[in-house]
Amino acid sequence: MNDRDALTAYAASFVDELAQNEVKHVVVSPGSRSTPLALLLVEHPDIEIHINVDERSAAFFALGLAKALKEPVGLLCTSGTAAANYYPAVIEAFYSRVPLIVLTADRPHELRDVGAPQAIDQIHLYGRHVKWFVEMALPESTEGMMRYARTVGARAVATAAAEPAGPVHLNFPLREPLIPDLEQAKEYRQNKRTPAVLIDSGERSLSASQLEAVATTLSKAKQGIIVCGELPHPEMKEAIVALAKKLAFPVLADPLSQLRSGSHDKAVIIDAYDTFLRDETAKAAFRPEVILRFGAMPVSKPLLLFMKKQKQAITLVVDGGAGWREPAGLATNMIYNEEKGFCLRIAQSITSSPDDEWLRLWQTVNGATKDALASVRDEAELSEGKLFALLADMMPLESTLFVGNSMPIRDLDTFFLNNGKGIQTIANRGANGIDGVVSTALGVSTVSKNTVLAIGDLSFFHDMNGLLAAKLQKQNITILLVNNDGGGIFSFLPQANEREHFETLFGTPHGLDFSHTAQLYGAKYNKVQNWDEFEKVFTESFEIQGLKIIEVPTERESNLQKHRNLWSFVSQEIKMVLDREIS
Repeated sequence: MNDRDALTAYAASFVDELAQNEVKHVVVSPGSRSTPLALLLVEHPDIEIHINVDERSAAFFALGLAKALKEPVGLLCTSGTAAANYYPAVIEAFYSRVPLIVLTADRPHELRDVGAPQAIDQIHLYGRHVKWFVEMALPESTEGMMRYARTVGARAVATAAAEPAGPVHLNFPLREPLIPDLEQAKEYRQNKRTPAVLIDSGERSLSASQLEAVATTLSKAKQGIIVCGELPHPEMKEAIVALAKKLAFPVLADPLSQLRSGSHDKAVIIDAYDTFLRDETAKAAFRPEVILRFGAMPVSKPLLLFMKKQKQAITLVVDGGAGWREPAGLATNMIYNEEKGFCLRIAQSITSSPDDEWLRLWQTVNGATKDALASVRDEAELSEGKLFALLADMMPLESTLFVGNSMPIRDLDTFFLNNGKGIQTIANRGANGIDGVVSTALGVSTVSKNTVLAIGDLSFFHDMNGLLAAKLQKQNITILLVNNDGGGIFSFLPQANEREHFETLFGTPHGLDFSHTAQLYGAKYNKVQNWDEFEKVFTESFEIQGLKIIEVPTERESNLQKHRNLWSFVSQEIKMVLDREIS
């Protein structure tokens, strides 16, 4: 058997094994050394490929697909710095627990470290930011090597998907010729779903005695809170709510927890804590005995600071992925148990009916805060706070809202409140970077209907290359471009007091005209001037297919003052409520 036959047998076996293990999507960045895998992937009937010519954008696009699908997605590039450009998205996938299968082509061993073109050291290229790395063997067509290729493929999928999910990296050294026999490749496809090896992974669960001890701790607490960060599995909603009702604990729900939107009962869901926990009077009124946490650490800094001060509280962190997501440093119990099962078992163990006075106090303050926050809707000037307050009203049922980092995610936390629309909220909160956000949202939009991306101008600029995928693949997405001509979040930070150098180092005004960007990538573009115009254009965007960019210009200084005025107004309202409730 010649080299081409060996390449075909080996690579076709590997690609088919991905399909046998339910990998349905692979994002491909074009290149020469990756040709064998690219051709075999595009020819496989059970795998859909997505072309993205910019490797950094491609990796974030795959990240978005995997986030939306909640299943492993493949990613393929050629050798050299192409693979290095995947690194930011690999880091994000690792910290946000998103399953990616990163396939990098490489020069064979004899062309490494000898000055060959497009050859860099790709061994462990992503360091500790992948769950598993394999330097693949050179292609052979023996039965043992084809079995090896399939086994590695099956392990890669299982490892990426196992909790905590994350990226794996397979590096393929390939010799020329690089063109497989596509007709012969069909012989290596299995018609039935028969993976080379079945890899079963069970869920983590506490023993009966461990569970009883936790249930006793929670039952004894008259004043406890449940804190929910990003929860990617929507089926957890009902279980968390049921447990909260049994305990009479308020649920402080991050916007990415998916608990703020949907048909579930939201009576125990506290959604305005980011605002009222800025107030010293409110913080003094709430002294929990127990803090029960699920998911990643929430976005809200006031909540984090509040929890850090609760040194008297027992803090239990439940993590089915057996990680250590506890930046507050106050955990007394790390509980490695699948989250939904934990909630259901604890709820069944609790038989007493607790006093709901503590819960009612949280609900009262939360309600007063929301009433005060509603004043943002009266603003005539275009503002970032009002924009996010309106989104829940204006987005369609069962739509998807992807939010950029820095100010957008914080305004979402403050102003995107409980609603029954079933709006899925997504963001890149693993490393919290502003790079790759456009591409990630485009990946999400590939499989999610009525996708909206709300993003700041600097983050949009960072990933304008990603818009090419939207143009070439006719992605359907509405982008709300909040343009305050610079880094708006820095106005809220201590750096803002350094007036002499603030604009140069932090404000970074750019003066870009984004209408040219929209024209370059074939987007329908509108720059709105008032709220009536925004409502009309935004509503109509869901009736138009393709890429839509709606620019919402705002003023940084005005935005800062509006937020401060609102927080001051809320503080006054909270004081009156607490005086009445506690007296």
